[in-house]
Amino acid sequence: MSLKKPLTPLFLLALATAAFGHPGHDATTFAGGALHPLTGLDHLLAMLAIGLWASQQATLRAKILIPVTFVAAMLLGGAATFAGLHLPAFLDGPGTVASVLVLGLFVAMAVRLPLAIGMTLTAAFAICHGYAHAQHLVDLTAAGSPATSPVDYAVGFLLTTACLHLLGFGIGMAAGRLASPKLVRAAGVATAALAIVCFLQM
Repeated sequence: MSLKKPLTPLFLLALATAAFGHPGHDATTFAGGALHPLTGLDHLLAMLAIGLWASQQATLRAKILIPVTFVAAMLLGGAATFAGLHLPAFLDGPGTVASVLVLGLFVAMAVRLPLAIGMTLTAAFAICHGYAHAQHLVDLTAAGSPATSPVDYAVGFLLTTACLHLLGFGIGMAAGRLASPKLVRAAGVATAALAIVCFLQM
């Protein structure tokens, strides 16, 4: 059975977001947090790529710890931003897009790093994304937007992030079981290519 037909529309659906960046949307509620990861192409691709890359790892421990590390480190990056820690501005934009490029290449080449190194890189990528999303709320608050609820927003945001990881992981595992790993690698190539497009649009 070929996985090409069922995977192709699913992958295209995952990429079907009109904007790179973050158009205006509710940033004050659980629902706003849940929707936010779906509104930026860089973030959406990175979260799916984490799941795909995790599915390519050799051990169950690595398959679990890579996405868990991403969620935990992203929460840490966001919390640090809300706490007033000033992180380098390039993490928002260049940093997030660079993470997409690297993750796409990792998936394309089915890279298997020592777990400690893989988790460290994953954490670095996640901190970029956590900073970018938290800074968005900080900027809105500074501009006089209605009071935000960081906790509700973060819960919704993390839930969607975990779901995107699971989606990418599920696609990768299904492709492996059906002897179609090349399709996952092709998704990595497409992810890296889209990251380059995002760089050119910055």
